Amino acid sequence: MNVQNMPIQSLKGIGPAKSKLFNKLGIRTVEDLFYHYPRGYKDKSIITDIIDLVPEYQYTIKATVNAKPVEVKSRNGLLIVKLTVSDETGKLNITWFNNRFIKNMIEKGDELYFYGKVKLMGRDLIMESPEFEKTSSASSVNLLRIVPEYPLTEGLSHKDIRKAVFTAIEHTEGMLIDIFPEDFRKRYHLAEINFCVNNMHFPETMFNMELAIKRFKFEELFILQSGLIHIKRMNSSEEQGIAFKTYDERAFLNKLPFKLTNAQHKVVDEIFKDMEKTKPMNRLVQGDVGSGKTIVALLGMYKCAKDGYQSLMMVPTEILAEQHYLTFKQLLEGTGIRIELLKGSMSAKEKAAALNRLKNHEADIVIGTHALIQDKVEFAKVGLVITDEQHRFGVRQRTVLSDKGSHPDILVMTATPIPRTLTLILYGDLDVSIIDELPPGRKKIETYFIDSAKKERFYSFVKKELDQGRQAYFVCPLVEESEKLDLNSATKYRDELQNEYFKDYKVGLLHGKMKSEEKNQIMDEMRLGKIHILVATTVIEVGVNIPNATIMAIENADRFGLAQLHQLRGRVGRGEHQSYCILVSDSHSKIANERLKYMTKSENGFDIAEKDLELRGAGEVLGQKQHGLPELKIADILNDTAILKESRDAVEYLYDSGKLEEPEYKRMKKELDARFNRILEEIALN
Repeated sequence: MNVQNMPIQSLKGIGPAKSKLFNKLGIRTVEDLFYHYPRGYKDKSIITDIIDLVPEYQYTIKATVNAKPVEVKSRNGLLIVKLTVSDETGKLNITWFNNRFIKNMIEKGDELYFYGKVKLMGRDLIMESPEFEKTSSASSVNLLRIVPEYPLTEGLSHKDIRKAVFTAIEHTEGMLIDIFPEDFRKRYHLAEINFCVNNMHFPETMFNMELAIKRFKFEELFILQSGLIHIKRMNSSEEQGIAFKTYDERAFLNKLPFKLTNAQHKVVDEIFKDMEKTKPMNRLVQGDVGSGKTIVALLGMYKCAKDGYQSLMMVPTEILAEQHYLTFKQLLEGTGIRIELLKGSMSAKEKAAALNRLKNHEADIVIGTHALIQDKVEFAKVGLVITDEQHRFGVRQRTVLSDKGSHPDILVMTATPIPRTLTLILYGDLDVSIIDELPPGRKKIETYFIDSAKKERFYSFVKKELDQGRQAYFVCPLVEESEKLDLNSATKYRDELQNEYFKDYKVGLLHGKMKSEEKNQIMDEMRLGKIHILVATTVIEVGVNIPNATIMAIENADRFGLAQLHQLRGRVGRGEHQSYCILVSDSHSKIANERLKYMTKSENGFDIAEKDLELRGAGEVLGQKQHGLPELKIADILNDTAILKESRDAVEYLYDSGKLEEPEYKRMKKELDARFNRILEEIALN
C-alpha cells in the first residue's frame, strides 16, 4: 500500500472514536492529515529567564515548582489553582481557572517547561493557564520548537493533531512519493515532498517553513488549473460540434429599438466566429451591470434558430426568466422564431404541454430556471446552451444542461464582476469576452452612505421623487443567513414603511418564499406604477428591470459584499431619469465603513470587485461552492498572484512540451488525473 493512502486509524493512538473526529475534518488517510495545513504557528523554541519576562507577551520558561499547587475559590465561586515556580533569576506565580486536575499533575520539586502569556497583577507578574510538560518527558511536539496550530473540531485539540501528524511523519519518513519529478522541481524551484511535509508541520526554521508553504501553494493551484485546462483541451480536441452557417444579421439589428455599442459588436463577432467553427464554443461573457449582455445572448440564439437549432437559456430566478421571456418575445416579434418559458411553478398541465413542444421542436428558444435540467425535459435539436448569471450555478449544472444536446455550443454570462486576478482560475476552461462599455446616455447613479440618524431627511427626499412619478426599491435588512429571518425582517420593514413613513403611497413586498403568481403580480404592479416602493430581499439582485425606478435604498448595507451592492445598485439607472443609491449603515467597523465609502466613489464593477477581494478575501467574495470549485486550503489568490501565474505557466509548459507522456512524468500524470477526479466528485456534490 502507498503510505499516503494508509487509513488514519492505522496510526498509534487513534482508535475508532478519535478516527471519527478526524473524519469530521475530512481526514481519513495519512495524506489527508499531511494536507490538513496549520492555520498558524507559535514559536516556543526560545527559553526566557523569569527576570526577563515582560507583561502581555508569551514565553517559554524552564522552572522548578516551589510548593504543591493550592486551590482557592473566588467570591463568585470560580476555582483558581495557584502555583509558584522559580529559576535562577527569580520567581513567578502561575494560575489556572476551573481546572481541578492540575493539583494531581504537579508536585513540589518538579522541573517543568511552561508556555503562556504573562500579565501584570498589582505589582506581580503572573502566567495564566499555561501549557506545561515535565523536562524529563518533554515532547518535541508541543514545546521547545516552532509549534503548529490547526483548524479543530469539538473533541480534538491541537495536541491531538500534532501527535497524529508527528507519528505519521515518523512512520513515513523518507517514503512519501513526490508527484513532481526532480527536473520539474528544479525548473520551478520547488522543495521535495518529504522535506515539505516535515517543515510545513514542524518547521526547523522559518525559512524552511516558507519553502514548504510555497511548494504547497504551487501544488494546490497547479492541480486545479491543470484540471481546468485538461477539460478545455479535451473539449476542443475531441468533440465535433456544430458549424453554424454565416448569416447577415443587419436586418435584425436594424429592427432593434437601440444600437449596439462597439464592445457589444466585438463580443458578438467573437461569439459568431466560435459558432461557425466545427469545435464546440466554450465562452464566458463578462459585462458590468447594464452593459447589454442579454441582447448579445439573443443574437446568438437568433443565429442558432435561423440554422434550424434550438437554444436554451438557464437563469437563477423565475422573475428573471419571466423578464427575459417577455423581452425576447417583444424583440423577436415578426421573425417567426418561437419562444418557450419553462419554470418550476407551472401547473402540471402547462408543463406537460411545454415539454411536448420542446421535444417536438415547436420551440426555437427556451428560457427557464433549474427546471431545464430535470431528467424528463427533452429537446429535439439543441445547438446552443446559455447560463445567465453563472455565479449562481455550479460547473455540474452547466454540464448537465449541455448534455441535453450533442456537443452544443456553450455561452456563460455573468454581470457579477469577477476580479481580473480570479478570472483565470475560475474559468480556465472557457474563452473570455468582456463587454467593457456601457450604452450611451446612461447617467451616473449618485451613491450616498448615511447612518440611521439621517433617515427622516432621506425619506423626505424619497417622497419628492415619488411625487414626480418615480419609484423606489428598499432592500430590507439582512439579519442572518436565514430565509425565515430575512422574510420576517422584510415583512416587518414593509409594514413600518407603509404605516409610519409612507402612508400616502403603496408599499409592496417581494421575497423568495412567495408563490410564482404572487411574484408576477407584484412585478406587474411595479411595472405599471401601481406600487411606489418595493421592499424586497436580495431576490431582486439580478435581472429586475423597471426603468421608472430611480432609488435603491439598502438597509444594513455593511452586511453585503461590494459586488452584491453593485448588483443591487444596477437595478436603478435604467431609464432617462437621474437615479440614486442610498447605503444605510450604523456599523462601527472601520473596514465596513471603508467599503461603503468606496461604493460612493466608484461605479466600475471590476474595480469594485478588486476592492472587495482586497478587503474581504477570496473565500467570501467567491463563495466557492456556488461556483462549483473546491475551497483553496492554503493559496490566497489575492496575495499569491505570482504563484498563480507561475503554476499556470507550468501547466501550459507540460501540455505544450508533451512532458506528461515521458516515463518520469507517469506518476505525475496519474496523480493529476486522480486528484482532479476527486475535484469533479466534489463539484458534483455541490
